[in-house]
Amino acid sequence: MDPVTIKDIAHALNLSTSTVSRALRDSYEISPETKRLVMEYAERLNYRPNPIALSLKGSSSKALAVIVPQIANNFFSQAINGIEAIAYNRGYHVIIFQTHESYEREVANVQQAVSRRVDGLLLSLSSETSDVKHLQTLIDQGMPLVLFDRVAGELDVTQVVADNFGGAYAATSHLLQTGRRRIAHLTIPPYLSITQERLAGYRAALEQYGVPYDENLVRYGTFGPDEAQPLVDELLALSPPPDAFFTASDRLALGCLGALQKRGIGVPDQVALLSFTNSQSAHLLNPPLSTVTQPAQEIGQLAAERLIELIERKRKSTGPNTMKLPTTLVVRESSRPVAKVASR
Repeated sequence: MDPVTIKDIAHALNLSTSTVSRALRDSYEISPETKRLVMEYAERLNYRPNPIALSLKGSSSKALAVIVPQIANNFFSQAINGIEAIAYNRGYHVIIFQTHESYEREVANVQQAVSRRVDGLLLSLSSETSDVKHLQTLIDQGMPLVLFDRVAGELDVTQVVADNFGGAYAATSHLLQTGRRRIAHLTIPPYLSITQERLAGYRAALEQYGVPYDENLVRYGTFGPDEAQPLVDELLALSPPPDAFFTASDRLALGCLGALQKRGIGVPDQVALLSFTNSQSAHLLNPPLSTVTQPAQEIGQLAAERLIELIERKRKSTGPNTMKLPTTLVVRESSRPVAKVASR
């Protein structure tokens, strides 16, 4: 049996092919009742858009580019799952690029995506990206762009993020409530949006509990291998040393736990540990790791939905905005309260 076409649907419903095409794209120009009729009939006949035919017309490639720092990062792999689910349901396919935390690769990825005639881009900045002129050029050229997770406030685009301030505030407050007062913060490059928001949440919680902010307790990482141990060694050399570590990434959390265990420092009896992480094995660590979990899949889904709306202009533009999704604090053994935090 030949595949069902837009012409077939238009003929059956006594509509023009352009009306059917716009209804399938969920355009705001088509009435809800007509959309319902078209969608139901298309679903009944198992209609699927032909991306190759669409791209040959020059109107749309039905492809979205997703540019992330690293697929192996649990957050980004979960976000990509959310993006792909929305894209598939809307008849788009996804092309994935990795920057490996490199600004140069990010610029090259953007150029490659544009050369492939994608309809729009979903992007999370690399840890080296402080100059976003390459993205401003895209915006000026009218390319639909949505940023997620690591974003740039100076760009006038839609941005989808987690509530990093709220997550860091809740994490630091929890550690303070367990009696810790010397809370070290291991974080990522200082110019990233998520770094600034998490540091602000950490500082706000300290202020709320009357604990002075000590910049000597903050260390910035670069996503390098085995970088946590020297940072932990520096912090433990302070007088007095930290009684808790709050880390901003999976890699830093695991490196910190390994460094503490190597020194024979008990977690949580001597030092508490809590991290931003989307690792699905956090509860299997020894001890099970307390975490701030981000709604990665939901962030991916929402970012993809907003990008497709921009591409299809299905709703009248309300201007770019930032959508913030809540994080979740999951308390486990690594930050368990102790009767008296041991001194060393």
